[in-house]
Amino acid sequence: MGRTASASAPAGPTLAVVAREAGVSVPTASKVVNGRDDVAPETRRRVTEALDRLGYVRRPRFDAAKAPRLIDLVVHSLDSSWSGAVLHGVEQAAHDAGLDVVVSAGLARSRSGRPERGWLDKLTARGSAGVLFNLAELTEPQYAWLTQHRIPFVMIDPAHEPPPGVVSVGAANWQGGVTATQHLLGLGHERIAVVAGHRRTMCSSARIAGYRSALASAGLRHRPEYVRHAGFDEAVARGRMRELLDLPEPPTAVVVCSDRMARGVYDAAAERGLRIPDDISVVGFDDLPEARWASPPLTTVRQPISEMAATALRLLVRMMAGDRPESTRTELSTRLVERSSTAALR
Repeated sequence: MGRTASASAPAGPTLAVVAREAGVSVPTASKVVNGRDDVAPETRRRVTEALDRLGYVRRPRFDAAKAPRLIDLVVHSLDSSWSGAVLHGVEQAAHDAGLDVVVSAGLARSRSGRPERGWLDKLTARGSAGVLFNLAELTEPQYAWLTQHRIPFVMIDPAHEPPPGVVSVGAANWQGGVTATQHLLGLGHERIAVVAGHRRTMCSSARIAGYRSALASAGLRHRPEYVRHAGFDEAVARGRMRELLDLPEPPTAVVVCSDRMARGVYDAAAERGLRIPDDISVVGFDDLPEARWASPPLTTVRQPISEMAATALRLLVRMMAGDRPESTRTELSTRLVERSSTAALR
């Protein structure tokens, strides 16, 4: 990650420099920066490209001393139980800290890979003191932009390992994989499969590693054909479960790396006339509300999603005050929640 600019670093380019670069007048460049509609599309394109090329940052037009303390929360989407749990955790912690939160869904990118100017201009214009990201990942230009402009930020459950120095909060995924597998081993199952998420994501890799470790501790050989990747997609998980059931020795139990994918596993079992847990035991991961609504209710590994979000906000508050956390990675414990989808091997 690039070095943070010092407090004495020179200011960025002026609007006059941007206007000269784009071949337009300063008032025209100002219209583009301020989102005015009365600018020709080609002119807007030239000015926008000049803004990106020169790294112009729109300055706030308000009295910062009188403005509310704002932070931004950027989530992947707003239509999932996971995002709802993140919002709940951030809301509670922000209230305790006396902060207001602006929520955005997704972070669009321009063709160059940079964050879209509109979102960045809004971030600087409203004077946000920091950002929480609950996204799959950021691009290198996005990391660089945040660092260049000295905006503190924290990642919540990043999909991939962030660059050195980036602060993140996640769950103890390896231990969760161990716990889920040990639960099934304790019920007498030995033919235990796993339906995992994406191949290269941190959480999925850690859960598979925990699963393998638990099998090895029980003296059982790891069977590669029992590991299937479904990319956290319910429909794909249904197909992967069908493949497992077609094996010469199908599993008697399965660890599924998300509650959402567990719905697909349930469907595949029902298609084959198998009853859960009489014919096959299923353990999920997350403990979202739908785990309780499943039929039968899903045994699952609970991720403390709201607590992860609240912890991320508290770390961000410390960083906004100039304090750096001792460790860039914080992991919160997972635990097994037993319901009705697992039973002793018949």
